[in-house]
Amino acid sequence: YKRVNPAVVNIRVIKHVSTEGLGLPDIPGLPDLPKGTEEFYQQGVGSGFVVNMEGYIVTNNHVVEDADETQVTFYDGTSVRAEIVGTDPDSDLAVLKVDVPADVLHPVELGDSDNLQVGQRAIAVGNPFGLRGTLTTGIISALGRSLPLGRASAVIGARFTIPELIQTDAAINPGNSGGPLLDSQGRVIGVNMAYDASAAGIGFAIPVNTVKRVVPILIQYGYYAYPWLGISGTDLSLDIIEAMELSVKRGAIVLDVTPDSPAARAGLRGSTETVKKKGRVLRVGGDVIIAIDGHRVEQFEDVLVYILRHTEVGQEIQLTIIRDGHEQLVKVKLGER
Repeated sequence: YKRVNPAVVNIRVIKHVSTEGLGLPDIPGLPDLPKGTEEFYQQGVGSGFVVNMEGYIVTNNHVVEDADETQVTFYDGTSVRAEIVGTDPDSDLAVLKVDVPADVLHPVELGDSDNLQVGQRAIAVGNPFGLRGTLTTGIISALGRSLPLGRASAVIGARFTIPELIQTDAAINPGNSGGPLLDSQGRVIGVNMAYDASAAGIGFAIPVNTVKRVVPILIQYGYYAYPWLGISGTDLSLDIIEAMELSVKRGAIVLDVTPDSPAARAGLRGSTETVKKKGRVLRVGGDVIIAIDGHRVEQFEDVLVYILRHTEVGQEIQLTIIRDGHEQLVKVKLGER
């Protein structure tokens, strides 16, 4: 804590809201109230951490999104205004830059999120409810989680499913967003991003290897260009396997294909039929992806993770699919989200 806390900052954002023509109704006996443009300001707080001696700070995109003014307060009370140099809603990461003396900057050490184990200690440092320098502990309770679009939208405004998240039971509350999740050696293994308000004790963090991939691009270009396939889908379930009489036991079924997307141009097919099974309606009939560039696909997330980790915009990939009971290959040239 003594080593890492000086790297953790409190972030305060101010958003300007202007409402045209807002005014109170006329009240008998009182003079007319002025009508016109009323000025409103929303304030929010979050966390972040220093990553290098050049003054760059990593936080969540949803912490600073639409901010008109961003202020950073360091552990010693130093407060400065920060510049937003890059944002990425699809990983919920953002980078700030501050101009402060070198002795104020104490960068963190980045770990390796590919070698994490369920059950190992997890430590969160941040500013829950604006309480600076708060440390909470727990364990990594799961790995490889995806934050579904519905829940992600409610919490962070994500447009796409976010894969490979770290799940932890270390207490993560409002204001912790953007702060570091650490291992027992004090190395950053993730960026705290969300908590599930419907289930106490469950929080999520973006793995640090995603930070290593995205943040340098945000610093250089201000945004991150994602390769895009243009499908939505789900894991094969036993009911779907039986309904489609499939010979495979694992894979990802395509539910929808976005019009004029790379997948649509390559001829991928979404689900066109439904069947009822024990009171549930299942969508069936779509292409079933069982491999991507020769790598086995066990579940739909495998497709997302492979594209994010191993491809770039304009690259051609090869999908192995099952269509109408027959295995075939489909080549797709990836676009940009």
